[in-house]
Amino acid sequence: MGMCKPVVIWLVLIHVFALAAPFTFTWQGVVLAVFLHWLTGSIGVCMGYHRLITHLGFQTYRPVRWFLAFVGGLSGEGSAISWTADHRQHHAHSDQEGDPHSPGDGSWWSHMLWLGWTTHGEAATKHKQRWVPDLLKDPGMVWLDRLFIFTHIGLGAVLAGIGYALGGWTMAASFVVWGMFVRLVAILHTTWLVNSATHMWGYRNYPTTDQSRNLWWVALLSYGEGWHNNHHAYPRMAKHGHRWWEVDLTYRAIQLLQLVGLAWDVVDYRDHEEKVARDAG
Repeated sequence: MGMCKPVVIWLVLIHVFALAAPFTFTWQGVVLAVFLHWLTGSIGVCMGYHRLITHLGFQTYRPVRWFLAFVGGLSGEGSAISWTADHRQHHAHSDQEGDPHSPGDGSWWSHMLWLGWTTHGEAATKHKQRWVPDLLKDPGMVWLDRLFIFTHIGLGAVLAGIGYALGGWTMAASFVVWGMFVRLVAILHTTWLVNSATHMWGYRNYPTTDQSRNLWWVALLSYGEGWHNNHHAYPRMAKHGHRWWEVDLTYRAIQLLQLVGLAWDVVDYRDHEEKVARDAG
C-alpha cells in the first residue's frame, strides 16, 4: 500500500491555509468557525457518518440521511462512503492486524499519518466493496462521494460571498480562512484524537478485546465521541455516554430529531434484554 498523494496534498493545503488565521482574525470569523465545527463535526460526522450510517444507531428518512452525509462531507474527512469503509474496518480489527489506525503502530500513525497510506485506485474500490456494499447501492451516497471536493469549493465561495456582503474583502478573507481552514484543522484533529488518544489514555467501563478508553476531554471536544470504550463495547448504541456525568451532546441532538419525528428506532440500550425490561417498566 503506497502513499496516497491526493490525500496528503489535501491535508497539507488545509493546514497551510490555516496559518493565515492571525492575519484574518475577526470575531465574526471565530463565531462562524465554532458554529460550522459543531454543524459539520457533531451533526455531520458524529451523528451522520458515525452513529447513523456506519452503525445504524437510529433510523431516519432518506433525504435526512443524505443531508447528514452532505454536512459530514464538509468536515473534510472524506465522503460517507470512504469514511464508513475505514471505520467499519477499524471495528472489525480494532487494535489488531488490519486496523487502519491502531496506536500499536505508533501514536502519530493512529492520529494522522495513516491517512497518507490509505487505499487508492483499484485497491480503494475493493476496499469499499468489502466494507460498504450497502452505501454503493445508494445513488445519493455515490454522488456525494464524487462531489466531495466540489462541495468544499462551493462552501468556500458561499462563505466568501457572505463575508464580502457583510464587510468587504477583509471579512470575506476572514470567513474563508476561519470558516473553512481553521475549522477543518480543528475538526480533523478532534476526530483524530478519538482514533489515537482514546485508545491510549482514560478509563474503561467495559472489558473489550481492544484498548479503547473513555477520555473526558476528548469527549468534550468531540461532542461525546470520546466515551470510546462505551462505544466499542456496544457499537450500535446511539447513546455513547453511559454514566450520568458522561456528557454526550450528539446523542441529545438525536433525541431532538426523535422528538420532532425525524428519527426513530434509536438504539439507546445495551442489549435486547435491557430494551425489553425498560419497555416493560
